[in-house]
Amino acid sequence: MILHVDMDAFYASVEQRDHPELRGLPIIVGGSPNGRGVVSAASYEARKFGVHSAMPTRQALKICPDAIVVRTRMQTYVEVSKQIRKIFADYTPVIEPLSLDEAFLDTSGTEHLFGGPVEIGHLIQDRIREELELIASVGIAENKFLAKLASDLEKPAGFTFIDPGKVIETLAPLKVEKLWGVGKRSVERLAAAKLFRCSDLQSLTLEAAQVLIGEKFGSHLWHLARGIDNRSVNSNRKAKSVSRERTFRQDISDWEYIQNRLLELCESVGATLRSKKLKGRTVNLKLRFADFRTITRSATLTEPISTTQVIWETANKLLSKEMPGAGKAVRLVGIGLTNFEAAGPRQLMLFDVQSVNCDIEKTGDNAGARPGKGAGARHDNEDRQLGDSSEASAEQSVVQATRRDLASNSASQQAVEAAADAIRAKFGSEAVRRGSTLDREQRLQSEG
Repeated sequence: MILHVDMDAFYASVEQRDHPELRGLPIIVGGSPNGRGVVSAASYEARKFGVHSAMPTRQALKICPDAIVVRTRMQTYVEVSKQIRKIFADYTPVIEPLSLDEAFLDTSGTEHLFGGPVEIGHLIQDRIREELELIASVGIAENKFLAKLASDLEKPAGFTFIDPGKVIETLAPLKVEKLWGVGKRSVERLAAAKLFRCSDLQSLTLEAAQVLIGEKFGSHLWHLARGIDNRSVNSNRKAKSVSRERTFRQDISDWEYIQNRLLELCESVGATLRSKKLKGRTVNLKLRFADFRTITRSATLTEPISTTQVIWETANKLLSKEMPGAGKAVRLVGIGLTNFEAAGPRQLMLFDVQSVNCDIEKTGDNAGARPGKGAGARHDNEDRQLGDSSEASAEQSVVQATRRDLASNSASQQAVEAAADAIRAKFGSEAVRRGSTLDREQRLQSEG
C-alpha cells in the first residue's frame, strides 16, 4: 500500500509552534505588506477569511486585517522537513519526497513489522504530533493518485484509508477538479462536455472519453476516475531544478527594482542549493512581459555553482541583455539552477580561457510574431540557440565576465554564505540582506 503524508499549513504551523503566542491566531507567512510581498503560507485561522498562498500580502490584510505577518524562515522549514523524513525512514526506506511538506511512502516491504499500512500511518501521524508538535494528514490507498487524494479529504489532521474494493464508489461523487491535472481551463472544457463529477467519466467508455476531450487527456482522466494509476514510489527521485519566481502586483518598467527582486530570488535559490548540498551548472532567467510574452535566457558554466553572488551576477548579465529598449514592462521575473551535481571540493581552472563555457539559449511564446521563415516549425516554448552576431557577442561577454566570477566561488565566500544562511534560519529571511537591495529600499522610502 501507498501512504501520502501531507503536513497541514506547514510554514504557518512551524511558526505557531516556535512562537506559542501565535497559536490560534491568523498567521500569514510571507513578504512585507509595505511592498509587493506575497503570501507563502497561511494558518487555518487566516484561511477562514479567504487568505491563500500567492495572494499579495497587502490584499490578504484587507480581507483579514487582524492577521499577523511573519517573515519566511526557509532554512528552518528545511531542517524540520529533515526531521519529518527521519520519522518516515523508521517505517520504510521507500520514500518519495514531493516537497518540504509532503511525501509518498511505500510500506509494502515493512507492513509485517508494524501491523499493516493503517497502523504505520497512525504511528507516523502520532510521532509527528508528539515529537515535532505539528499536524499531518495521512492518506492510504493502493496507488499514488488515490493516496494523495485521500490525504486531502479530511484536512487538517485527516486520516483516510480508501478500501481497494470501494474505489469506484469513493470517487464517483467527487468533482472532476479533484483529478490530477485538472485546472481551471480543464474544468471549463469538461463542463462543456457535461462532465462535472467522476461519475460522469465513469459512465463513459474509454473511446467515448477520448472523442469528447481528446485522446491523451481523455485516456488520462478516464483511468483516474476509476482509480487507476500505475506509477510506483520512486525513492531515487531527485530535484531536477531549484527555482523561484515572483509575479508583480503591477507591471514594472523600473529595471533597478527588477534587479533587486532578482537578487532576492537568487538569495533564496542559493540557500536552497546549499541546504541540499547541491551545485548547478546552468543558470536560467525567466521574464514575462506585460503583454504575457515569456522568454528565458540560460547560461551553462563549466564549473558548478551555489554561492548567491555568482548566481546573481550570472543572472544579472543575462538580464542586462534585455534592458535596452526602455518601456518594457515586466510582469514576472524568475531564476533557477539546473544541471546539478553534489557539492564538494573542486579545482577551479582560473587561468584557462576555455575553463568557462557559457551557452546562452532563449525561448519565447512568440506572441504577436509575424509568420516567416520557420514559422510554425517549432513549438512556441521550444529552446533555440541564438545565432546572429549580436547574440554571439552577448554570449562572449557573459563568458568573459563569468570567468572572473567563478574565481570568487572560494572557500571564504562559501563560509560567508553559510554564516548568512544560519543567521536567516534563526532570525528570519530579513536578518541578513545585501547592501544593494537594502540601499535601494531605503532610498525609495526616503523618496516616498
